[in-house]
Amino acid sequence: MHIEFLVEDSSGEKMLAQLLPKILGEQGTPHTWRMKAYKGIGRIPAGLTAKADPAKRMLLDQLPRLLQAYGKTPGIDAVVVVLDTDLRDCKAFLQELKSLLAKCSPAPRTIFRLAIEEMEAWYLGDRQCILKAYPRTKRDVIDRYTQDSVCGTWELLADAVYPGGSAAIKKAGWPLPGQIKHEWAEKMSPFLDISKNTSPSFAKFRDGLLRLAS
Repeated sequence: MHIEFLVEDSSGEKMLAQLLPKILGEQGTPHTWRMKAYKGIGRIPAGLTAKADPAKRMLLDQLPRLLQAYGKTPGIDAVVVVLDTDLRDCKAFLQELKSLLAKCSPAPRTIFRLAIEEMEAWYLGDRQCILKAYPRTKRDVIDRYTQDSVCGTWELLADAVYPGGSAAIKKAGWPLPGQIKHEWAEKMSPFLDISKNTSPSFAKFRDGLLRLAS
């Protein structure tokens, strides 16, 4: 089986690069995949014929065009779209995505997986991966986190592991937030235990892939 993965940013791509072999096995044994990272989540356009600037590389803006193209491309067995919900209502957002897919003809086999509120919730679903990567983690900060809650997830993680916390990162401004998220993906993802993760949204991602591959 060949699977195309669409993710909204390059730090998410780095995380998936570590996670996919743990879930699907090594590339090519027997499954293959390709990942495409975008420069933000963007917005779903009003219709399938809506024109979006490809140069902006915002995932939702491009999604109608991408899904229609995948539906017509031989050799693509499935598409997995991984998104943060941010402040969106999870059920309403998922329904919007499914409605978009239903308008594609032919529609590729597609699953949408939503990280609540952000993919950083998946690190917090395995506190040991954080502690292994950052032994000086402020445990009182991660202990007050309610799994998959909408609370400013990346900021909470930054308060736990980064000197000066999220306030220091925000004060420095771009590109530091992106650089820090890349660092987290590189340092924490290798330690992430896919079988013990307590994040419900991670479990849906993992189990959805296992069903695809079965």
